[in-house]
Amino acid sequence: MRAFVFPGQGSQKTGMGRELADASAAARAVFDEVDDALSQNLSTIMRDGPEEELTLTANAQPAIMANAIATLRVLEHDFGMSLTDAGDCVAGHSLGEYTALCAVDAFSLSDTARLLKLRGTAMQAAVPVGVGAMCALLGADVDKALALAAAAAEGEVCELANDNDPTQVVLSGHVGAIERAVAMVKDHGIKRGVPLPVSAPFHCSLMQPAADVMAQALADTSPAAPVLPIYANVTASLVNDPAQERDLLVQQVTGRVRWRESVLAMRAAGTEQFIELGGKVLGPMIGRIDKDAQIRSIVTMEQIEELARELS
Repeated sequence: MRAFVFPGQGSQKTGMGRELADASAAARAVFDEVDDALSQNLSTIMRDGPEEELTLTANAQPAIMANAIATLRVLEHDFGMSLTDAGDCVAGHSLGEYTALCAVDAFSLSDTARLLKLRGTAMQAAVPVGVGAMCALLGADVDKALALAAAAAEGEVCELANDNDPTQVVLSGHVGAIERAVAMVKDHGIKRGVPLPVSAPFHCSLMQPAADVMAQALADTSPAAPVLPIYANVTASLVNDPAQERDLLVQQVTGRVRWRESVLAMRAAGTEQFIELGGKVLGPMIGRIDKDAQIRSIVTMEQIEELARELS
């Protein structure tokens, strides 16, 4: 069995999509449609920067999605790959869940771009700058991270935001609580706490205003039935029902990204190969979760051509 997986925020970089757009009309069509849907030249920011503008959450989220979908469209239109024939399921990390839903026709490309633009804007606006923060805990499992979060909270929000792999868990919450958590890592048997350069405390209860915005948006633009099953971030389990997926996307804004558990669930269901489209972030995580998993990260035209040959 084979899963196609899609990266989340942090995988953006200036120049992303340039090679695809130069080589493929199918990729250019994706970037043009996203630009039209957002009424902005996002593809120009992706190609030329400036980096600080691309990194803005409201730009990074649709940009990462567009790059991954462009990679998929090149495989489909230029090399004749069928996602439903080549894959058995899909998953994405945080915003990547929207990309996965676009890939399996639950959302149109234009709707996905608009939803992610809104999601990024709402997440940025949910908490004033300087109020929230996030940190990565290196060498921490979930139990140690939860104990640290409880100890560091002191009446403030300090919650487990991402369970990425056996070596990395991410906390999110008020800046004071996150600073205390970083200072207390050794007391909890954790190797290191690293403050993350993020603009808001994602995937914690401080994001509730953004969840409310997305609840309304997803009521107006509800997903259709996916052509392949998807593993949801907040349950780490398969979802086929569009109404359930819509509710889970709302919960995802404040909920934990259970990526490690999602990969383990896919492996338990018989998935042997994971193909990451449009980034090389999830591949290393999956390798740390299960060293026996087969992993491919597809970014360049050369990598696309190699994969197409293997799948044909």
